[in-house]
Amino acid sequence: MQDRAVHGHGDGHGHADGHDDHGGAAHGSRKGYWTGFILSVLLTAPAFALVMTGAIGDTRITALVVTALAAVQIVVHMVYFLHMNSKSESGWTLMALIFTVIIVVIAISGSLWVMYNMNANMMPNMAMEMSGGGM
Repeated sequence: MQDRAVHGHGDGHGHADGHDDHGGAAHGSRKGYWTGFILSVLLTAPAFALVMTGAIGDTRITALVVTALAAVQIVVHMVYFLHMNSKSESGWTLMALIFTVIIVVIAISGSLWVMYNMNANMMPNMAMEMSGGGM
């Protein structure tokens, strides 16, 4: 009876027994964090250098290269810093990732659509005003 009052369970085990697995989520090591950091720097430095030096003459190609490096860096951050994999937290992490990707795609495509329409519809009026034809 007194054992039950002290431990709260009656099975003779302390509160921490069996509750320290954190749902199967992986925890990073110092080596893993350093690996992620070094990979992040190695992915950021070339993108920064491409933009600042203008090494590639076509800005569209530069943008594609920077976007590709950014996509790889997202994966590096998810694996090394957020410890996302298909096993952690019974798949909820993967569902959160899918939801995030959908929201980001909607936000980016919506922003591009709005900017394109603003550019297509507003620029002719602005050109007329600047030339003095609107008066």
